[in-house]
Amino acid sequence: MIPVRWLLVKTGEEPADDAWLAPAERDHLETLRIPHRREDWRLGRWAAKKALAAALDLPADSLARLEIRPAEDGAPEPFLDGNPVPWDLSLTHRDGHAAAAVAPAGTALGCDLECVEPRSGLFVQDYFTEAERAVIETDRLLLANLLWSAKESVLKALRVGLRMDTRDVEVTLSNDEAVGGWRTFAVRHRASGRRFEGWWRREGGMVATVVAGAVERTDQPISLS
Repeated sequence: MIPVRWLLVKTGEEPADDAWLAPAERDHLETLRIPHRREDWRLGRWAAKKALAAALDLPADSLARLEIRPAEDGAPEPFLDGNPVPWDLSLTHRDGHAAAAVAPAGTALGCDLECVEPRSGLFVQDYFTEAERAVIETDRLLLANLLWSAKESVLKALRVGLRMDTRDVEVTLSNDEAVGGWRTFAVRHRASGRRFEGWWRREGGMVATVVAGAVERTDQPISLS
């Protein structure tokens, strides 16, 4: 079984100073001039570093040794003391919340947060498959956001983001009972047939999703918060 670790943080939980950021991260932060983008970026890094430190069993004062660098495709990659860390990392932020998921390298990991908010019929028509649209119409407020979040997560796991048509992946919800607050779903990449395991949960007025594409079975995420 492959352990997936998950951490959710809120604005105000991160330190006021930047001593926990690596030097290159502090330099990048200085280039972000729009306040809410700076805040979102810092909060996302805080979630990612806290999750990685827990997974690597690092002391609390070692976060500046960790650095999250963007790969050529934009995916976040973790480094410790300048060396690659053999862990997959995904992070997300939305409305004063940030989350990170970490798992051993090769897991093909993605996570996402979305507000449970009204979505138009045009949105549903444009971004979902016919089968997904039928499911969404049973509870559009929740399910349009849940399935959208699941797609965001799997596109991160595929390391393509929204460069891929969201209808190229199809989400199927399960009827399983919640375990540790998580319910399951599956995602299929329609062209290749590749499948991903997924989990979702409510977080107040938001929905959170995590997906993993490893062949080996994966249990529901272990919450670090």
